[in-house]
Amino acid sequence: MVGDPAADEGRRKALRRMRSVALGLLVLAAIVYLVTLGGHGFLGFVNAGAEASMVGAMADWFAVTALFRHPLGLPIPHTALIPKRKDDLGRGLEDFVGENFLQEEVIRDRMRVADISLRVGRWLSEPDNARRVVDEVSDVAATALSRVRDDHVGSLFKEALFPRLREEPVAPLLGGLLQEAIDDDLQRGLVDLALVELHAWLLANEDTVTDVLGERAPWWTPPAINDRVTARIHLELVRWVEDIQEDPYHRARVAIDSMLATLAKNLREDPPTQDRAERLKERLLDHPQVLESSIAVWNALRRVLTSSLRDPDGALRERLRAELTEFARRLVDDEALRRRLDGLAADAVVFAVDRYGAEVTAIITHTIERWDGKEAARRIELHVGRDLQFIRINGTIVGGLVGVIIHAVSVVVH
Repeated sequence: MVGDPAADEGRRKALRRMRSVALGLLVLAAIVYLVTLGGHGFLGFVNAGAEASMVGAMADWFAVTALFRHPLGLPIPHTALIPKRKDDLGRGLEDFVGENFLQEEVIRDRMRVADISLRVGRWLSEPDNARRVVDEVSDVAATALSRVRDDHVGSLFKEALFPRLREEPVAPLLGGLLQEAIDDDLQRGLVDLALVELHAWLLANEDTVTDVLGERAPWWTPPAINDRVTARIHLELVRWVEDIQEDPYHRARVAIDSMLATLAKNLREDPPTQDRAERLKERLLDHPQVLESSIAVWNALRRVLTSSLRDPDGALRERLRAELTEFARRLVDDEALRRRLDGLAADAVVFAVDRYGAEVTAIITHTIERWDGKEAARRIELHVGRDLQFIRINGTIVGGLVGVIIHAVSVVVH
């Protein structure tokens, strides 16, 4: 058993001080008893009170001492209770904690009174606190990312991700994703982007286009005619792309949408298409360059994230701080959100207690069972012995008062 030496020393001094007070009252009662012995009248009352004070003080001294050791070293039955029955004490304490502190009603009530979400929101509303949270999380995340090695990533892909991809049919998944994208018109944005890039490339590379077309012209046509034909084809290509850009219902757009919709349906329902997709998946997974490319992509992403996380004034940290501040504002202003989050937190704590509460409270029993009996008694007395000395003090005072009352009754009766 290891404690805080400084704290233990403070407790030890307080215990000695209170013991001295209790012993001093006993000695005072004994002196008063001896001085007033045989007295009558008022002194008789004082003597009776002093006598009863000594009895009360000795009885309570015996009761307090018997908890931790044999009084005066005598092996009196039912003394030194803690050294002898520490295991029972541990089991009783375990049951007490489990039955009175780890009940669902108690936990939910304390979580509700604590109002955790509101406290968190107010704390995060302070700019310095929000900055501190973001800085700590960013530093931890950057350190964690920097410690991930390529062989770890490679093992993850080869031993976990790739085998899972081989087992899982990819065609229905791709078909479902493609259909959802079509339903949300996501393909139109991609088509628009491709058209913009294609139009810009055609305008900037007229010579390249005409050269490619000229290479495919018949050998017997005059060059002048070839030049006019290829220039005209280039012009028509540019106009055609512009027409598609300007007309959202152009036949080319409709054809692309129809082709993608057919592909999505075939990926979900057509066995030959699904077989081709699965074979393509297998070829990709078997290709060594896929693993190397995956690791390269991960490394690039990791470098970007790590660099951004380690920049105190970078855009990523600024964004995280802004989002955290906005979330804190919502926590403070939105009572419904707070109730939901507090409810989720209470559910999580209740689940953890239901699942692991017995193991948590069992720590009490297992820890006390490992303690040496005498050492356990000494440690417990060090923590609670000071307060127990008030029992001795109260016994001395109350005993004296009771003695005076009994003596008064005796005087009246006689």
